[in-house]
Amino acid sequence: MIVGHLGGHISAAGKIALQRGAKIIHCEDTEQALGALMNGKGADVAMVDIKQNIGKFITDLETARIHMPVVACGVDADTRAAVKAIQDGAKEYVPLPPDAALIAAVLEAVTEESNTMIAGDPAMKPVVEMANKIAPSEATVMITGESGTGKEVMSQYIHRKSKRKDGTFIAVNCAAIPENLLESELFGHEKGAFTGATGRRIGKFEEANGGTLLLDEVSEMHPLLQAKLLRVIQEKEVTRIGSNDPVKVDVRLIATSNRNLEQSVQNGEFREDLYFRLNVVNIRLPALRERPADIVPLAQFFTDKFADANGLPKKKLATATQEKLKSAAWRGNIRELENTMHRAILMSMEDELEPDAVQLQNAMGTSSAPAAPAINAPDPAGVSSASAQPEAVPAAPAIQNQGAVENLIGRTIADVERDMILNTLDHCLGNRTHAANILGISIRTLRNKLNQYKDEGVDIPAASSGS
Repeated sequence: MIVGHLGGHISAAGKIALQRGAKIIHCEDTEQALGALMNGKGADVAMVDIKQNIGKFITDLETARIHMPVVACGVDADTRAAVKAIQDGAKEYVPLPPDAALIAAVLEAVTEESNTMIAGDPAMKPVVEMANKIAPSEATVMITGESGTGKEVMSQYIHRKSKRKDGTFIAVNCAAIPENLLESELFGHEKGAFTGATGRRIGKFEEANGGTLLLDEVSEMHPLLQAKLLRVIQEKEVTRIGSNDPVKVDVRLIATSNRNLEQSVQNGEFREDLYFRLNVVNIRLPALRERPADIVPLAQFFTDKFADANGLPKKKLATATQEKLKSAAWRGNIRELENTMHRAILMSMEDELEPDAVQLQNAMGTSSAPAAPAINAPDPAGVSSASAQPEAVPAAPAIQNQGAVENLIGRTIADVERDMILNTLDHCLGNRTHAANILGISIRTLRNKLNQYKDEGVDIPAASSGS
């Protein structure tokens, strides 16, 4: 999606994107873009003119629960405008006239994070073979496995191998959306259907028409909504909230769950008839500890990814580091490994990524690495993906001993949170970007907190260059 007025440079950027296999939607401004997205015009990335109100656009996307990276672009824009766009939440800034290699790199970066599947371990061979076999069919697929095993990545792999690969892939996290909003998210609503429904919104079933719809963590869906979902599957039509007119939909469903759904059925928590409708084909993803040959390749992939994201040189994993990673339990599976390597590349001080930079968590949630000054980084197994949960400032650090407990007694959560943020910032020598990454929050949230502390008269560490 290209948003704004950039003269002939828009057509040039669009032509490059088309040559790289992308589909293009052009909107005159962010208001039109938001309307198009709410009415089912899906997009994987938005390239927005820097003269548009990018901060408001990103806020509006968050309010509408539309998860899509925004790339700012402009002609002869000054450095301050580019920096402000990044501070407002844009993932990248692309100068125009466009460079073909740069446009290609942006498109590749957007798709690589969610589409890359590393599956070289023998335990993954039958899983991939099963996915390849059933992908061309129209069968509904249930993907099961522990949290963080890569169920969404597998669902995207199946979509790309299917006859619907040229259609839209839409993912809905049933656990992350409040119960009273999930029905609207799935089936859509008409203007005035409920308080806050200021306009018509196309639901995910309609948006995915002709493509694939992923119901992530479907086991968390309320039983009443399960009954409505079952009807949609049976009738192949949806009725928006506030409307009496059904709309035909042609969607291939993939569902995921980290629970034992058969047990949930026995406990009366999940409808048996819906379970049989969704569980036509079952693919179980093994835990990371069950596929040890993939640990190092995945770790290297994440290390390279976050080195690029933070403007750091890429580093190979030292042999001792590889052994340390392979011996870990990985309770949080691939998601834990990803966050561990993100923190490691930020903390590494050697030419190769050294073992001391890798902070592992034991069964009690405490770090196996040497104690960091004043704080411990948050448990990566508890850090959710950007598209899943509303962002929050991390909780207090893991309690290591009884003395630490006594030191916290009588203190407010706000005080502990403030000390954690300031100590992390001091540990990063004032670098806001690195501190935000370690804390697991956005740079915008960090800056807002620092401004609050400054207004309260707290001394804030000076910003380092590059932060």
